[in-house]
Amino acid sequence: MNLLSVGASYRTADVSTLERLTIAEGDVPRLLHRLVSQPYVGEAVVLSTCNRVEIYAAVSGFHGGLGDVCNVLSEVSGIPATDLAGHLYVHYDEAAVLHSFRVSAGLDSMVVGEAQILGQLRDAYHSATEADTAGRLLHELMQQALRVGKRAHAETGIDKAGQSVVTAALEVAASHLGELGGRPALVIGAGAMGALSVATLTRAGVGPVRITNRSAARADRLAEAYGAVAVPFEELDQALREADLVISATASAEPVLTRERLEAAGSLVVLDLAVPRDVAPDAVGVDGVVVIDIDSLAASRRALPAAAETAAVEQIVTAEVEHFLAWLRGAEIAPTVAALRTRAEDVMSSELRKLWSRRAEFTEEQRADVSRTLHRVVQQLLHSPTVRVRQLAAEPGGDQYAAMLRELFDLDVPHATQADAVPEIGGKA
Repeated sequence: MNLLSVGASYRTADVSTLERLTIAEGDVPRLLHRLVSQPYVGEAVVLSTCNRVEIYAAVSGFHGGLGDVCNVLSEVSGIPATDLAGHLYVHYDEAAVLHSFRVSAGLDSMVVGEAQILGQLRDAYHSATEADTAGRLLHELMQQALRVGKRAHAETGIDKAGQSVVTAALEVAASHLGELGGRPALVIGAGAMGALSVATLTRAGVGPVRITNRSAARADRLAEAYGAVAVPFEELDQALREADLVISATASAEPVLTRERLEAAGSLVVLDLAVPRDVAPDAVGVDGVVVIDIDSLAASRRALPAAAETAAVEQIVTAEVEHFLAWLRGAEIAPTVAALRTRAEDVMSSELRKLWSRRAEFTEEQRADVSRTLHRVVQQLLHSPTVRVRQLAAEPGGDQYAAMLRELFDLDVPHATQADAVPEIGGKA
């Protein structure tokens, strides 16, 4: 099996496209099972955030696997595959490993260095584990990606220079409102992004902070944790009129902030961090209301980390990619080595059966002695070559040694050969 990563992010797609691609949390298990039911897909992990949707898959062939993943994404989004292709990036094998490690380290985030993606990746991995769609290959990839992300934040200053999406959004808001300290704010939504928003607002001295959510209990818990005030969702219109700054981050499939609602709210700045968007399309442009969404943030790309900090993380990622590839090459040759040992055991057993049929006078003890001796001879003959071939396989280009073993000993190893050729690793669909 080979690694394939297919996705769309703020780099390749606008918010309207990402909205159609976004996978609701409750729909992830069904999508995972749909993916692994495809002919070329054996394992799958789905990462869906406010500004990216990615599929990590173990596939038996590049073209077949890519076609399967694209077809499923087309089905769930309703976007024709031919239109969807222009918004997708595709990474294969080594490039897929590199991409996953850069994502976990925050290097591919809208705000470079933000740590929120690490938790989102962990959640995606857990969902795949619970759905039983992550096999040995993706288990190893996800575990190592999470470890790389932790290393990046623990060993460099990228998380100090980098910001969360909320922090970046507040910087844009400050360019419209001026000093944010002491300004009344409203957070709509008490999920992960809502909680991050409340925490960021509190640290920035914004307040008073009000929270509203369809589930009042979640709003109450979040408000209690940060000394904020929970507002019943039925009082949203009044809360909007009392706020200067609004952060909306719900999981609603329909717009929460309609044109009528914002026209009645008066002057305010709205940070729409939801995908799908919480602000209705026809509500953008309402007099006195400034709407800042994911597209606006992508265009601003504020406060990038210093080059030295980014370079330090890139070095960690590069070294970890090579470490993972060495493991991968060793794992790929293991079935070939096992097949060679099995072939040797089969030959030995066959010859022993012939010997016993000719020499019936051998006692059970004598037969056991001969069997043990032959077994030791075979093991000693195979020990050095198999140890050495594992070492060679861990080096770049090591797959040729496994191929040579299969050819020399006529070994039949399932999935030992690639199902079809790859035109370009890491290319764009």
